[in-house]
Amino acid sequence: MIRTLVTLAVGATMAIASECKADIKVPECPARTVFTFNTGIPESGPSCPLTSVSMCYTSTQLQLDFTAYNETNFYFDPKQETNEDIWEYEVVEAFIYKGTDDPQTYFEYEVNPNNVTYNSFVYNPSRIRADDAPFDHALIGDPFADGFAVDTKLDKQNHTWKSTNTIPLALFNGENPKGSTWRMNFFRTVTSPKTYPDQQLCGWKNTNAANFHITSAFGTVSFV
Repeated sequence: MIRTLVTLAVGATMAIASECKADIKVPECPARTVFTFNTGIPESGPSCPLTSVSMCYTSTQLQLDFTAYNETNFYFDPKQETNEDIWEYEVVEAFIYKGTDDPQTYFEYEVNPNNVTYNSFVYNPSRIRADDAPFDHALIGDPFADGFAVDTKLDKQNHTWKSTNTIPLALFNGENPKGSTWRMNFFRTVTSPKTYPDQQLCGWKNTNAANFHITSAFGTVSFV
């Protein structure tokens, strides 16, 4: 009995410590946590247009909203459809992993100003997308049938676009996530007809390389 109580106390202490160390604490909807980034990657300075991320959760869904400020081009390929290479143009992105490790497999979600999404699990065993290691994607073939939702609106007069997104937590075996801690990172790419295919890379947690797929850089997100 004493051993059981000690085990429970240690477990509770570890959970509290993990939550306290979290970079972001995400509340149940309708409450929201909001944070911003404007860091260039890899130069690590406030060189990027501002991006805002708003998050909350229900028992079955992650609500994830992006607002891209200081937008001048709203640049995308109108021919591209779901799960095509929208990342070649302007997108906002979330990399999501259920757990606290530096992941080797994680979910990559992207949306562009044209309301087109990219939805895929990433297999990255090197954790850095090493040239001599495997690197692969497993696409979610029918995201809207699977419970995803997206609504993206452009406000060209105010140089802003906003995307409201729903991601099903069952994708991660992660329903009822309260009390759990995950790893995530968030990014934005900026380009224009004049500079394409060159891009400005922006992120929440700097990977210190022109490469978003460095998982040691993922931040820590607790569901409270």
